Amino acid sequence: MMIDARVLKILPDKIKVIEANEKMTYVVGPIQLPVNLDGHTVTFQWYCWLTSNEMIRDMAGMFEKLSDVSLAESQQSSVLVYGDFEESDDALIRFHSICHTGDIFGSKRCDCGYQLKQAMKEIVDHGCGALFYLANHEGRGIGLYNKAMAYILQEQGFDTVDANLALGFKDDVRSYEEAIVVLKALRQKPVTLMTNNPKKLDALVGAGLEVSERMPLWGDVSEFNRRYLQTKIERSGHFEEVHDIG
Repeated sequence: MMIDARVLKILPDKIKVIEANEKMTYVVGPIQLPVNLDGHTVTFQWYCWLTSNEMIRDMAGMFEKLSDVSLAESQQSSVLVYGDFEESDDALIRFHSICHTGDIFGSKRCDCGYQLKQAMKEIVDHGCGALFYLANHEGRGIGLYNKAMAYILQEQGFDTVDANLALGFKDDVRSYEEAIVVLKALRQKPVTLMTNNPKKLDALVGAGLEVSERMPLWGDVSEFNRRYLQTKIERSGHFEEVHDIG
């Protein structure tokens, strides 16, 4: 497929090429993204990234490669940035795993949709931060179809951990490596991490990033997700700062 010559004039200034861990990560952005947040328009800076095992360093070669594949068959992650994320002394970040049912449909079987919107609000109120939306994390990394089967098992009495294990997976197979590569490219200063999950905190610290503080993110507790939230604490080791789950 022939690439339009205008592409090579316009896009290279908007694409950052990162070589790390024997992989190439291509970050495109920033892109102005006005968002409706509780009836108010908030403008974020949006970046999207693609990681490849092929070491293609030149723009022309990258575009040629992309034209030969259908990226719509896979998912790519992205990040919403607010404020002066690179230079601000205090920035709030969230690593949010995609949840098709919670984020899109508003399912109350989990708290993901609530956490997504609340994290965006917290970042805007804070004045600076970034929300990383991790597209290959559905169902704690097992994918949407397997998550659907896990939901059927949960309706038969399995908890979220046992459902994943019964399907032949580990409880949690998510990796934060790609997101950390992008985070390091966008910011070198310490961050405040918004999470209840110690694995996310460990991933950042293990990668040499300075986390100045951790902010809990609990909410939207209901009869539909109470067992799910309790399982996070009792079996997945999530921090417990909330007292109204039981």
